[in-house]
Amino acid sequence: MDSKSTRDTTYEYGKLFARQKQLPKLPVPDLQHTLAKYIESLEPILTKEEFSQAKRKVEEFGQSKQAHELQQRLKARAAEPERASWLEEWWNELSYMGYRDPVIPYVSYHYCFNDDPKCTRPAERAAKILSGAIEFRQQVVDGSLEPEMLKDEPLCSHSYKYMFNACRVPKVPSDYCRTVSYQGNEHIVVIRNAQFFSFSFKRDGRALSVQEIEDTVQQIVEAADSEAAVPVGILTADSRDSWAETRGLLAQISANVQVLETIESAAFILVMESDRPVTREEFSHTVWHGDGRSRWFDKPCQFVVCDNARAGFCGEHSMMDGTPTLRLVEHVIAHALNLPASKPAKSKVEFSKLVFHTPPQIVSAVKSAQSFFAAGVAKQQLRVLNFNAFGKEGIKKLKCSPDAFVQMAIQLAYVRLYARPKPTYEASMTRKFLHGRTETCRSVTRESILWCKAMDDPSVSVSIRIKLLRDAMSKHTRLVREAVEGQGVDRHLLGLRMLVKRGEQMPSIFEDPSYSYSSHWFISTSQISSENFTSYGWSEVTPKGYGVAYNIRNHGLLVHIACMRNEHGLNSDHFAQHFETAACDMHMLLSGTAK
Repeated sequence: MDSKSTRDTTYEYGKLFARQKQLPKLPVPDLQHTLAKYIESLEPILTKEEFSQAKRKVEEFGQSKQAHELQQRLKARAAEPERASWLEEWWNELSYMGYRDPVIPYVSYHYCFNDDPKCTRPAERAAKILSGAIEFRQQVVDGSLEPEMLKDEPLCSHSYKYMFNACRVPKVPSDYCRTVSYQGNEHIVVIRNAQFFSFSFKRDGRALSVQEIEDTVQQIVEAADSEAAVPVGILTADSRDSWAETRGLLAQISANVQVLETIESAAFILVMESDRPVTREEFSHTVWHGDGRSRWFDKPCQFVVCDNARAGFCGEHSMMDGTPTLRLVEHVIAHALNLPASKPAKSKVEFSKLVFHTPPQIVSAVKSAQSFFAAGVAKQQLRVLNFNAFGKEGIKKLKCSPDAFVQMAIQLAYVRLYARPKPTYEASMTRKFLHGRTETCRSVTRESILWCKAMDDPSVSVSIRIKLLRDAMSKHTRLVREAVEGQGVDRHLLGLRMLVKRGEQMPSIFEDPSYSYSSHWFISTSQISSENFTSYGWSEVTPKGYGVAYNIRNHGLLVHIACMRNEHGLNSDHFAQHFETAACDMHMLLSGTAK
């Protein structure tokens, strides 16, 4: 627990955490099995010469005393009684807290909610959302929330401790997550027009009514629109080192210390955006980041409501992956739809304006952060494909895994666009293990490439193409299943590499160019399944690649494709078109209508 945290995140209680002690620890895979899978993953993405060299180095490593020693060290680390996961500390540091680029757009993700046709007033939409979030928070606080289940197995609830009353805090060389007591911090921060406000969502031991919240939010909007302020929130979109330095300057002024405390300790944040997005792309940009002035990107949960009553959620990724927040927003949306008609507010709710003191040095930092943010966001090329030809139900009728089907469509689209496969990442959840998060499924396989080549080879018959496609999907499903069981390649290799001690020779397997290349994700993918979103996504993870987030709905697919505008000539619109064509070609092939 960080010294500035006031909540002990080791304390567990109630139904939500009742089955934590039953969860197994993340396993250490068999070394030879991992190396064999690693070699297999390299073949389709390397030249023959590159593959021959890489294979030799992997095999030499596998036979070495050093490999055996590193494996034993990793097993010993995993067996430590007080260590929940051998991976957790390294993963959080390397992927999140030690990452120094800005969290927006490179870490944060977003969900854009379906419109609520019965709700046209933004303050009303906000109130309904907040009411559901307050209810969900209470279930987390009192432990009455049931743990998530994967079939009949419970999933780890550890990340729920970082959902509410938590905040990422910038620090050099590594950030940390601050958690504060639930009791005494029953307040929400509202941001509008670069200004911050706060109000308590409890009164006399009860949660505020929807109408009380709506009236309060409307008063805050009116107050914010009557004034202007230095947009201090944009500082959270700066590089982490710059933000850490500026936050230190802010904290030198006593009045700012209390403002920071109120924001960081808040249950969550409501952003009342003045934008009125229309297209899916406009909507995604607005919910994801807006103009950056009315945000606090370090908070794990920000609900965003626009002036046309469209709404969504922006999440900071460092301590939580998407499944817990997906559960949160699904609850919020269902709660809002099932609310009875509003009753008049019982009383007026007081709110406070949080005012930052901004001397010239802070104003200068804000201007610099604004320029930095604008340049970074301007590079983001975004397309949201709303594919309505078929969805989960249609794919299942073809006797296919929906996820494997979409992954093969992504592969075919990329190969048709660039004439060769590139390393591809699919996030696979490992929360069946204590403090588990994700493992990599390497989506490019020998089977997927044979099929991609066959699809555009007129000499290959339809029956052979079908067989190759089903082989590729079957292989992908097996790899995902193994990743979910903690039997992937990438986390195991990371663990071995991390245990090379200072002064020891780094094994040649990790110095070979194929190691860095094969984990340089030209396509980074992840999926959810929800009927409640019009978009969901995040950015690419390399300037040379695409971020592809897909939502497999019952009767359609939503595919959010992001890439950079830069010298590499990527194009999210072209990728979307190729994906659509690939998916339709696959459907025709498997449904018997292909020629």
